Amino acid sequence: MQNERRAAVSSEAKRLEQAFIASGALLIEADSLLSAETLLDLYGEDIRARAYVTHDPVMGERMMRPDFTVPIVERHMSEGAEPARYTYNGPVWRMQDAGSKRATEFLQVGFEVFDRSNPADSDAEVFALFNDILPNTLQIATGDIGLLQSAVAGLKTSERRRTALMRHLWRPVRFQSLMKIFSDPKQGASRADFIDKAVKQNIDDMIKNSGKFIGLRTEVEINSRIVGLISDAKTSPISAEEASVIDAILALKTTAAKALKKLKGLQKVLPNMGHAVSVFELRLEALVKRNVDVEKLPFEGSYGLTSMEYYDGFVFSFSNHEMVVASGGRYDALTTVLGSGRAIPAVGGIIRPDALVDGVT
Repeated sequence: MQNERRAAVSSEAKRLEQAFIASGALLIEADSLLSAETLLDLYGEDIRARAYVTHDPVMGERMMRPDFTVPIVERHMSEGAEPARYTYNGPVWRMQDAGSKRATEFLQVGFEVFDRSNPADSDAEVFALFNDILPNTLQIATGDIGLLQSAVAGLKTSERRRTALMRHLWRPVRFQSLMKIFSDPKQGASRADFIDKAVKQNIDDMIKNSGKFIGLRTEVEINSRIVGLISDAKTSPISAEEASVIDAILALKTTAAKALKKLKGLQKVLPNMGHAVSVFELRLEALVKRNVDVEKLPFEGSYGLTSMEYYDGFVFSFSNHEMVVASGGRYDALTTVLGSGRAIPAVGGIIRPDALVDGVT
């Protein structure tokens, strides 16, 4: 029975692979053991909770491949020509919580596009291809992280506050908490006495008189944090009008066509959103040319903010209830990080053939 299932999964993976090759992709291999340093730099220590880690006496700490995107980007940035389309078919490994029935090893088949000529059209190409080869019974979700990024970048506030918001973009609870603090003077009232004391006294003396250190922060880090709080206290609140735009983007849940109309209204308050909204519109036009009904295509302004860490633009998924069968999106910034000074717009996605074979659709 198990052998029959594995054969069926392999056959489905081959079907998907051939569909991507027929669409112009080059089939390539990717390393199974990746640099732990690279993954830790990208994702932080959180990656250890879902990746298998080993140590090589020559190469140092390595991680078994948790997905294909990083090794594919590294391969393209070091030796790939432009434009390029790749497909791959192989296993990934992810640790699961105790008692979880989720697989720790499973196949992924993917399609990646590196093309700077027309990013909006590349987004549409990848989504439409997935839409064509997957069952039409799956639930679709789409979003655009670039919209929220452009809105935050356009806020009339300090660079320190914009940086803090950008850093917590993928942590919605913390992000919204910061927005409340930065836009409502009353939210910072609890810090007022402490900041006033810090302004009047010597910070080093305050630290010494506070008792022994019980956390991981050094005295220098604590000093820097207090100086930052003092500076931040002098910053004017984010206006209610601008804060309402951020709230509106996060609450947006409608069709892609209706979302465009709403976004055009929001960019009047935050003109910095103009480019992202323009790309959104061009993407919809390209989707229509590929026979995707944008009048029915679901769109959520907050989609992708909790599970798609390296994406910075268009994001999408196909699922059956809670089981994600396929997902993907745009990751331009990742090519900059891994490109050693080079960068290229990139978008792609993966499909789990086991999810299709197991009849979750």
